[in-house]
Amino acid sequence: MMNNPITVSVLMAVYNTDFALVKRAIDSVLNQFMVDFELIVIDDGSQNDPHHQLLRYVQQHDDRIVYLRHANCGQSKSIRRGVLNSRGTYIAILDADDEYKPNHLLACLDLMTDADLIASTTDTIVDTDDDYYVPDKLDPTRLIHVDDCILFATLFGRREVFVSTEFEDRYGADAYFYEQVARQYRVKKVDLRTYVYYRNMPTSICSVLKRQQSALFV
Repeated sequence: MMNNPITVSVLMAVYNTDFALVKRAIDSVLNQFMVDFELIVIDDGSQNDPHHQLLRYVQQHDDRIVYLRHANCGQSKSIRRGVLNSRGTYIAILDADDEYKPNHLLACLDLMTDADLIASTTDTIVDTDDDYYVPDKLDPTRLIHVDDCILFATLFGRREVFVSTEFEDRYGADAYFYEQVARQYRVKKVDLRTYVYYRNMPTSICSVLKRQQSALFV
């Protein structure tokens, strides 16, 4: 898979996300100002697409999109498979219910001169101010603002970083990944806001985790 390397591999794991949202995410990658990228869609055993809308859509763009599918194993393992099948010098991540602004990949690349991995703030879409807050990974009874978090899908870095360090299946996996990488690579948190993060989605990964964590301490 490493023949004909490209600049950026965008990895997106999909599990039972509504096709309209997945299409929005895919289109936001296809509409990037930079063109030297591939999008790897990893279908994590979705069961909500009997008419194969996702497969048919990616086939329309098979010059830019790689489609992988496997039995459900979770986001971390799905992204790992995407990493190992990627060709990019750099790797970016996108959640299937979010989207990029058109300048996202170029903006991230511009920040890599003195870093091997970055995490960014987001343009966060909320219904109420409460949506800005998520459980702290160290103390789930305490809520922290998303701007103070390391958010999985805003990670952007050199491929070697993602090859050398795997995501763990745990709450706060993104922050733990960032901390592990920081032990041997240059990392930084940046104020970018070219990633559109939909916190008003009740089925989003972070929303589900927030409800689960909150329920434990009611």
